[in-house]
Amino acid sequence: MSVLEKAICFAAERHAGYVRKGSDIPYIVHPMEALAIAAGITSDLEILAAAVLHDVVEDTPTEITEIEAVFGERVAALVASESEDKMPGIPPSESWELRKSATIESLKSATADEKIIVLADKLSNIRSINQNISDIGDAVWARFNQKDKKKHEWYYREISASIAELSEHLAYQELCRVIDAVFK
Repeated sequence: MSVLEKAICFAAERHAGYVRKGSDIPYIVHPMEALAIAAGITSDLEILAAAVLHDVVEDTPTEITEIEAVFGERVAALVASESEDKMPGIPPSESWELRKSATIESLKSATADEKIIVLADKLSNIRSINQNISDIGDAVWARFNQKDKKKHEWYYREISASIAELSEHLAYQELCRVIDAVFK
């Protein structure tokens, strides 16, 4: 079994029973979409494995040491680069801006490989938000820890600027178009 196949199985197992915010869509759909987006940019199996694993440490009881033991140092480093510090002890609504600022700051020194995973994750997320806006309008923002649409706009626009070195890729161009559509 390749590292990618193993990562798909691992992510499906760890995300089992979880759903996307405000929906009944199985959570695994998001990492699989991130994988598909990343696969449009690279065929590097370790980057693709990290794309499908990117939320396992952040959103399940899985530790980064387990990712390293199962998938190796490079995949673990890529997953760690995309995993937010949830800042235990601070309510998520209060830590939101600090966490997002840390993500933006970390992108200043991120590698191109790390930025591919960020692009894949954020494009999948903004596509979902755009679809939800089509379905329920601005009520979508009530689903998030941060309810202020303007702060989400700040975050997505900062992310897109921080990964602009990927601008030749169709996924990056789509990210920018969907950001503009969501925050028109």
